Amino acid sequence: MPFAANRRGFGQDECPLRIRCLTCPAATLAAALLAARAMLCWQSVPLRCRTTARVPEEAAAGPAIIDPTDHCNRVVAEFERSSPNPEPGLFPSPWPGFRGPHRNNRVPTPVALAETWPTEGPPRLWQTTLGDGHAGPAVFEGAVYVLDYDEERRRDVLRCLSLADGREAWRQSYPVQIKRNHGMSRTVPAVTPDAVVSIGPKCHVMCVDRLTGAFRWGLDLVRDYGATVPLWYTAQCPLVDGDLVILAPAGRDLLLAVDCRSGQVVWRTPNPDGWQMSHSSVVEMVFDGQRAFVYAALGGMVAVAADGPEAGSVLWQTRAWNHRVVAPCPVQIGGETIFMTSGHGAGSMILRLTKESGGWEVTSTRTIDKTVFASEQQTPLWVEGLLYAVLPKDAGTRREELVCLDPGGSEDVLWGSGREHRFGLGPCVWVGDRLFLLDDHGTLSMLAVNREGFRLLARATVLPDGRDAWGPPAFVDGLLLVRDSTRLVCLDLRQDRT
Repeated sequence: MPFAANRRGFGQDECPLRIRCLTCPAATLAAALLAARAMLCWQSVPLRCRTTARVPEEAAAGPAIIDPTDHCNRVVAEFERSSPNPEPGLFPSPWPGFRGPHRNNRVPTPVALAETWPTEGPPRLWQTTLGDGHAGPAVFEGAVYVLDYDEERRRDVLRCLSLADGREAWRQSYPVQIKRNHGMSRTVPAVTPDAVVSIGPKCHVMCVDRLTGAFRWGLDLVRDYGATVPLWYTAQCPLVDGDLVILAPAGRDLLLAVDCRSGQVVWRTPNPDGWQMSHSSVVEMVFDGQRAFVYAALGGMVAVAADGPEAGSVLWQTRAWNHRVVAPCPVQIGGETIFMTSGHGAGSMILRLTKESGGWEVTSTRTIDKTVFASEQQTPLWVEGLLYAVLPKDAGTRREELVCLDPGGSEDVLWGSGREHRFGLGPCVWVGDRLFLLDDHGTLSMLAVNREGFRLLARATVLPDGRDAWGPPAFVDGLLLVRDSTRLVCLDLRQDRT
């Protein structure tokens, strides 16, 4: 059963560099000691001072209870404004977070798209430089939100840009020490009409006002909830469900629901088996009319109730899918059928749920070899009863091919793109009836895809000399945002650009 808890975060008004004066004369010595302690903390790790939180015995299994007078546990978020907010009316469609409006990497297109591209590719509206990483953008009412890392100042930075011209409106940041590890930032913020929520490489969660960028609350999932930073930093993207932010610290708690406005924890799912955070993200599914949040952790897969008094309670869990590296999200391919895949030799698996009198029973009905169907980073696309993915780099002669699988059909894929058409790790988005794929070196392909095969409609290098172009794309009103390790570009795919 879930249980209620209070949150602890990093505040805006208190930090090691700003200690409130003590007006009581008897507190002079205490003030001096506190100031000295603050200086020692400032000289150590910026985000987390080397102190021990007080944890009552009765709360040992829950979050750390931080003494509110312990200023060394508070870090100020730093806000900077560069220009007015982007104009909201120019691009009304949203891409509010990881994998788009429905978290499935699929959108209709309200505008006609160009059938072909010139040799140099589709027109580039703007480009901006980013810190080394793979964090994808979110878009809401003409504003682009992207999590970045400033190596010189050593800060996680949430940036707000204009979709129209790429100019920066504001940035909100906090200090954290990070070294390059195949890039640094690699998550997509979640955006609502009211707020923006981000998760940094070392599991710091920050919520800010969407329009003003003002800091609201923060959580340190490592310090407060015992999370373990994954092998290549956090890749988990926050999920917003109504007024709640759904997170998977996979520490003392497996999942959390946090009120987006106040930062208060609404429910928590305990983690008695000690599962750890993967690179995957939480997704919503429905089983027999009941909404659930599903997460593939290191240790197994779990579904918890999303609604009512049982919210946060475990509906089912299984160790059938348990690998050392998990990046793609679970995909619901039928009412009670889930598809899961990963790279690093894992291959794929189909799981079937059966409702019994005592709850749900989960069984594996099919395993698929990595050389047949798997994906290392990107979650497979589920379109009209078929699965599409780019095979991982260890898939043998088929490596990096786009393949199509009928999960209820034969043991092999329906088709593969062949040696002439390889797509790296395959960041992609399905727009209307077209599939857009970006390879590792910044070459963008536009494909027509169906059960019979694929047809290459256009191809161009949109990020010259690109490196590690792995970040998830975003598509809004005919504009496509893609990135490589250090650049974010906005491409105009519209047929009529007047």
